[in-house]
Amino acid sequence: MEGPARVSRTPGPSRLRSITFAGPAGSLEGLLVEDSAREPALTAVVCHPHPSHGGTMHNKVVHRVASTLHGLGASVLRFNFRGVGASAGVYDRGVGELEDARAACEWMRSHHPRARRWLAGFSFGSWVAAQLAASEPAIEQLILVAPPVASEDFSALERATVPKWIVQGTADTHCPLPALEQAFPRWADPKLMLRVEGATHFFDKQLGALSDVLLQALSGPAHNATS
Repeated sequence: MEGPARVSRTPGPSRLRSITFAGPAGSLEGLLVEDSAREPALTAVVCHPHPSHGGTMHNKVVHRVASTLHGLGASVLRFNFRGVGASAGVYDRGVGELEDARAACEWMRSHHPRARRWLAGFSFGSWVAAQLAASEPAIEQLILVAPPVASEDFSALERATVPKWIVQGTADTHCPLPALEQAFPRWADPKLMLRVEGATHFFDKQLGALSDVLLQALSGPAHNATS
């Protein structure tokens, strides 16, 4: 699988700011990190894990993915789904959350219309991100961390030709590796599975390894694709 062109990034002043934007069930809250001195060439939206199990945009894996993508030069938005934190609405079993993610991507597009568009998600958030990327041709790269293939339907990826980068801990008991290894071959190319040896679902003591595999894969051509 051929990765995206290497992102050239000259370190500059970064800022993290709280934002609110319109969602289909009311206002949604988010955190945006970007270089304050220039227009980004790349944007990314990161979706958090299950709202009913304590998932928020402050989750440590979501934070680490967002930080890693920002390190590649992206303006990155993480946000709370409906009913989480200060976001309006109530949990909607993934249906409304998909539209929340769509609204987040639209907000980023409207603010940086010339930038390339990436989408990422962790656990439940990866299911939402997968559905959205399958229906949005403008999304150039899809990053899924610990996708819950045993409990959610990822069949949309069987037809989606967006490049897919899948990060999975080998000691994850919530989203076990064998289930992913069974589903992964059915997903459309291009795709690459990145295993983090010994990592649990929440990448306890392995957040650095999570960053390392993402940086290696997304900074340039990737080799030895699993298909």
